[in-house]
Amino acid sequence: MVSAAYPVVAVVGPTGSGKTQLAMALAEQFQGEIVSCDALQVYRFMNIGTAKAGPEVRERIAHHMLDLRDPDEDFSAGDYQRLARQALRLISAKSRIPLVAGGTGFYLRALIEGLFEGPGRSEEIRGRLRKILHRRGARSLHRALRRVDPDSAAHISPADGSRIVRAYEVYLETGKPMSWWQSQPRDSLQGYRWLRLGIAWPRDTLYRRINQRVEEMFQKGFVDEVRGLLERFPPGCHAFQAIGYRQIVGYLQGKWSLEHAIGDTQQESRHYAKRQLTWFRADKEVNWLDVSPDWESCVSRASALVAAFTGR
Repeated sequence: MVSAAYPVVAVVGPTGSGKTQLAMALAEQFQGEIVSCDALQVYRFMNIGTAKAGPEVRERIAHHMLDLRDPDEDFSAGDYQRLARQALRLISAKSRIPLVAGGTGFYLRALIEGLFEGPGRSEEIRGRLRKILHRRGARSLHRALRRVDPDSAAHISPADGSRIVRAYEVYLETGKPMSWWQSQPRDSLQGYRWLRLGIAWPRDTLYRRINQRVEEMFQKGFVDEVRGLLERFPPGCHAFQAIGYRQIVGYLQGKWSLEHAIGDTQQESRHYAKRQLTWFRADKEVNWLDVSPDWESCVSRASALVAAFTGR
């Protein structure tokens, strides 16, 4: 018996693995539209450093969840859940296949499983924590979070100031860690069934791809992109906490050389990829596609899985 739930394909994996490339190939083959699942691509003007699809690609394949906020505006997992679910309904109403592509595992979980009904924002507590964040840096606040909520800290990047502040805010306001709230019942997404595809490269090959991608970003004008952002937005905003952006800000402020900025961006990107792999490997529903033979074999295998899943 065929399920009445509408099919959705998620393409996941670490940074630099080719998620967008695979999603676009599948979108063209199966009349699909892409829903970005990237915590930074929601911000306008952050294009090179987030590997955001350009205008020519978006003219060919519809993209959703891009350019929704300015870099100094807040955007939460709850915002992503609400807007991405709207995008799914829009795409399915056109009888097209949604392809959710990206490496922000927490956003994907929020989309599918829902979010906990935790406390609202406390502007007073959040303001105090942001002052600490700007004065001492995200890593210092992350160490403090690790003492009161080690479970949440283990799943939040030490550089992700916004999520660190939110997790600590919840603890200070309620006396319970974010991880406790996240274990409570959620508003799961209904009416859809999911095929999860993961791209699996040998570790050394993935790291070479990441290093090369970072070099290409700098060659395409990454420094100029950050310089332009600094002219428009305050240096303490979310944009400048992201990998690559933070390193270039330091370079532009004379703290280190361009070579150091490139090398540190490569290193932090590799570390981030490792955390992403740990997150997605824990999801037993991901169908991992081995890229060892060649990329074409990976695409063919993915196409076969999507065809069987969607009946198209």
